[in-house]
Amino acid sequence: MSKQIRQLDRVVIRFAGDSGDGMQLTGDRFTSETAQLGNDISTLPNFPAEIRAPAGTLPGVSSFQVHFADYDILTPGDAPNVLVAMNPAALKANLVDLPPGADIIVNTDEFTKRNLAKVGYSSNPLDDDTLAGYAVHPVALTSMTIGALAEQDVSKKDAERAKNMFALGLLSWMYSRPYESTLRFLERKFARRPELVAANVAAFKAGWNFGETTEDFAVRYEVKPAKMPPGTYRNITGNAALSLGIVAAGVRSGLPVFLGAYPITPASDILHELSKHKRFGVTTMQAEDEIAAIGAALGASYGGALGVTTTSGPGVALKGETISLAVALELPLVIVDVQRAGPSTGMPTKTEQADLNMALFGRHGEAPVAVIAPKSPSDCFYAALEAARIALTYRTPVILLSDNYVANGSEPWLLPDVATLPDLRVEFATTPNSEDGGTFLPYLRDPQTLARPWAIPGTPGLEHRIGGLEKADKTGDISYDPANHDHMVRTRAARIDTIPVPDVEVEDPDGDARLLVLGWGSTYGPIGAACRALRQRGLPVAQAHLRHLAPLPANLGAVLRSYDRVVIPEMNLGQLAHVIRARYLVDAIGYNQVRGLPFTAAELETMLEEVLKNV
Repeated sequence: MSKQIRQLDRVVIRFAGDSGDGMQLTGDRFTSETAQLGNDISTLPNFPAEIRAPAGTLPGVSSFQVHFADYDILTPGDAPNVLVAMNPAALKANLVDLPPGADIIVNTDEFTKRNLAKVGYSSNPLDDDTLAGYAVHPVALTSMTIGALAEQDVSKKDAERAKNMFALGLLSWMYSRPYESTLRFLERKFARRPELVAANVAAFKAGWNFGETTEDFAVRYEVKPAKMPPGTYRNITGNAALSLGIVAAGVRSGLPVFLGAYPITPASDILHELSKHKRFGVTTMQAEDEIAAIGAALGASYGGALGVTTTSGPGVALKGETISLAVALELPLVIVDVQRAGPSTGMPTKTEQADLNMALFGRHGEAPVAVIAPKSPSDCFYAALEAARIALTYRTPVILLSDNYVANGSEPWLLPDVATLPDLRVEFATTPNSEDGGTFLPYLRDPQTLARPWAIPGTPGLEHRIGGLEKADKTGDISYDPANHDHMVRTRAARIDTIPVPDVEVEDPDGDARLLVLGWGSTYGPIGAACRALRQRGLPVAQAHLRHLAPLPANLGAVLRSYDRVVIPEMNLGQLAHVIRARYLVDAIGYNQVRGLPFTAAELETMLEEVLKNV
């Protein structure tokens, strides 16, 4: 008897288990198949900071949430429709997020007395009323996987490890996902061990067949492809998109790219990705520490390359002195800060937006830099290009503020036509530039950009002094003259303040909103989803989003003053709100959470509805 097929417009699935259960791989493969089907997708990986937390404990729970739909979506979803719980810890850690009626697929083999006790269950939640409000599907994932692989040439331990592929096969069947590319992926991943290829493929197919034959799953679901602009798409994470943006910046500028980096969560993937692209003129160096990494990158810029360094919050603190040196030298440098929860080591695998103050002001002396922030995983590509454009054009360090949510999340990315990307070519100084043509003035500025000439070391006749001591205007000689110092400080500030950046755009469909929600960085998705929901209910609300945080868009003051109320949601204690209040004297309302998690659209919708009552 064929099973019923039901059409859905959207689904949110969360895979959760022990950090050794392969939940990130499972979620990634489900996402890849979903992307190939043409759905719009957004993901939220969530994993512990410990390399291997104690098995079966709450600190060791790893999860991967994927939201897919037949229309444009903005977030990974507020609450899962389906939870796959590989053990009691995964169930307990995620149960609070489930809405009533959600499906829970439970690996019953792991609900032993010992494992229940590890997470504080005094009784088995599968046998009492704990899960009474949900649709529970008990599945003996572990033992069924071992049984399915009984004829395979693998150990019991390796067979047990394949249970994530059984779960992936079951969910792929439930939601009508294709699976051919997953089988090819397994062949590549375990190419050196054919027995593991056979075992994982068999486990996947066993999960698929279980869904097909069991009576517990009477319905199969379909989510049709989303209507998106035509073109070639790929699923991409923020870190991967940012890496490709840096590669593209090197190609479009014609410059070699040098990355100096020290491994740090969650920025390390950029180092890993860029190391694959040597054929595009990319050189990567894993330095012994953060200071050496940025020093090497700045040295590369001095030598005529596009210097880049990547890190997270603690690393930016260590790089502060060299960023100030780059300000004084007036050389291009891109500093990528993939923000994480702090202070200090904080929560390395959790997200936060609390490095804005450090990016804007976290250096000694008057040392202004440009600051930009991507709004989504795919936007990281274009933000990296923009950071490189500003750095190369205005001879300045640029801080690119990504965060853990954007960096590890993924979404479909429409591959751009390379010919349409900005032309980033630069002209190096090749001859003396004084009025008499006899000397080189390293701080003689372009009247439009205030940028100084960029002379590659070794160019005959263009020898000049470098270093951190204050420079005399035009000549670059060491100067302690008070008037010169004041002039140079003001000129460096003006060079940043006068960078032309696009006006901030306001999404106010009917033009009658009195409330403006202003965001930056990764809050774009939750804010957009909340505003969309309010408008569908007939409540007018406007949304604006900042990519450029230094300098701010020229029209921002006028936009802010055109609304009765301005609300700024941030994953910090109000850093942008402080800047807006000080700069524009606008009494912005901050909405702040620092939980290591992104905002949900529902909580923002509720908060904004309360604000609207008083507008």
